[in-house]
Amino acid sequence: MQRRFRQLDVFATGPYSGNPLAVVVDGDGLSTDEMQRFANWTNLSETTFVLPPTDPTADYRVRIFTTTWELPFAGHPTLGTCAAWLEAGGQPNDTDTIVQECGIGLVTIRRDGEHLAFAAPDLIRSGPVDDELRARVERTLATDVVDVAWADNGPGWVVAELASADDVLALEPDFDGTLDLKLGVVGRAGGSVDHDVEVRAFFPGPASMEEDPVTGSLNASIAQWLMARDPELTSYVARQGTALGRDGRVRLERDQDGVIWVGGRVTTSVTGTVEIERPELSAVRP
Repeated sequence: MQRRFRQLDVFATGPYSGNPLAVVVDGDGLSTDEMQRFANWTNLSETTFVLPPTDPTADYRVRIFTTTWELPFAGHPTLGTCAAWLEAGGQPNDTDTIVQECGIGLVTIRRDGEHLAFAAPDLIRSGPVDDELRARVERTLATDVVDVAWADNGPGWVVAELASADDVLALEPDFDGTLDLKLGVVGRAGGSVDHDVEVRAFFPGPASMEEDPVTGSLNASIAQWLMARDPELTSYVARQGTALGRDGRVRLERDQDGVIWVGGRVTTSVTGTVEIERPELSAVRP
């Protein structure tokens, strides 16, 4: 069975400058193993599968896979999947917002011109880390940190703030097996630039990638952390991907109701169909 397929560039500032995402628009009927196998084959940081919602208030349901495991939530897959669903003819129940169902529950997405933005989900773990973990983070980053905290909205983020954006870009972390956490790092930029902070996201371990180009879930959790510390901070722009040759931008904004919106541009790079075969069928094909 052929299924509609798109590959999108999320949080991009120009051609192929953001974080790529593969989306199987017609995911219904695929098993978890089939989804995981296809996600492993695409070899992107995430691949998503669009399904009918189980919650009547949702417009669609999504399952999100890395090359090796399933995620309950991720940011750039949320925006990319929403864009793919809309391009494929999806009609939201509300003209102004789209409601996505995923592993952590319902996530609201809004359209703002050429940008999409999702409402940052609540943190499931927050607060300062213990002294031992802080020391491990500092040892891994090989630099002093301003602060370290839990800021986990699903993937398991620990976030560290450095003194400046330049310090973030200079990092050459040593993940020698002593730190198995997903680690986000942020530093404030200065001067006349088009962004306020520099962000990097590290995924140590056996996965095929160690650093993510542009990470919506991390930027959401960092914004919640920074804005909780500074009530006067209501909006800023994060740059991410610089160290990998990308040029992503993420817009963070807290509205009057206290909701933090995480947004950016989404463009479609590839449109077509894919054939996702069952192993027992492909094995007997000549």
